[in-house]
Amino acid sequence: MKKRVALAILVAFLVASALVVRDLFRPFRGYSGRELVEIPPGTRATAVAAVLVSKGVLAGRFPFLALYLLGRYRHRLKAGEYLFDRPLRPLDVYRKLIHGQVYLHRVVIPEGSNRFDMAHIFQKDLGIPPDDFLQATLATRAISDLDPQAPSLEGYLFPDTYRFPRGATIAQVIASMLNQFRRIYKKDLAEDLHKSGMTLHQAVTLASLVERETPKPSERPVIAQVFELRLEMGMALECDPTVIYAAELDGRAVPTITTDDLKLDSPYNTYVHAGLPPGPICSPGLASLEAALCPASTDYLYFVSNNHGGHVFARTLAQHRRNVARYLRQLAALRHSVPARRKTRDPHRRAQPRRRAQHGPRPR
Repeated sequence: MKKRVALAILVAFLVASALVVRDLFRPFRGYSGRELVEIPPGTRATAVAAVLVSKGVLAGRFPFLALYLLGRYRHRLKAGEYLFDRPLRPLDVYRKLIHGQVYLHRVVIPEGSNRFDMAHIFQKDLGIPPDDFLQATLATRAISDLDPQAPSLEGYLFPDTYRFPRGATIAQVIASMLNQFRRIYKKDLAEDLHKSGMTLHQAVTLASLVERETPKPSERPVIAQVFELRLEMGMALECDPTVIYAAELDGRAVPTITTDDLKLDSPYNTYVHAGLPPGPICSPGLASLEAALCPASTDYLYFVSNNHGGHVFARTLAQHRRNVARYLRQLAALRHSVPARRKTRDPHRRAQPRRRAQHGPRPR
């Protein structure tokens, strides 16, 4: 009798084991499309399994919990967001969680973004408080070896497409962006910087002005040349984006520059103060950095918008004034042609970071 009972127990055990093994290797998908599952820190394994079952990731809890019990002294389930978009075996789900293969959120930082733009992007995409981000970017120790003059991390938070997990800290975000700048600097800029005779501080600051002035890559070396020639001649740069940045530092948004804005007493206002501003006004992309280090060979001193996303350049003030008059006539004609309709997007203008204004017809 005892042998029969023992045999029955053994058979039952073997059958149950076979069923568990079968389920471990059987892919399952009980949801449609994609399923993003969040596992908060400190969640017990039983609760994790229950969530995965409720979301349709697992058909049942037992195979997953069996794996957890077998490996609990060697592995831990890691908290985070996990994306499921195809049928997976319980074994694959378990491996995903113990290896921490969390979902990474795509964060795009456009070229020409400044710290204020980035603060809003990271708030939207990662939930990072803007004020905390801005405060953290005032600490310059991380780049003091590259730029001991830097008033902030402005200019060194390289614009690119990044991927961060939900819950990424401000320190992790900033470190990734600074590391990307260092990689770009070492690979593409160091040699040209040495030849240029400029410091990195000067180069990045000049590149940030170029970046904000034009969306057209072909114009960047020319505008860099205009600014460098003006610096050599002791002329004011009169760069509108510096006025906008000065206002942002003052806590104001400037959608359209006024005469009063041009008089703003800020070291960043290049209408009031000669020379380069104290530091970058945005994070320039590689094309603008290269333009600052290798400007075009022209003798232009002025430029004004051509109403089509580009600029018209002039060597003399008289030529520039004629270009400004033409710009104003074209602008008036454009406004007259669409008096009551919403303005359509200029096909030549790229997507701009938040609050980036277009410069007007003032002499440069």
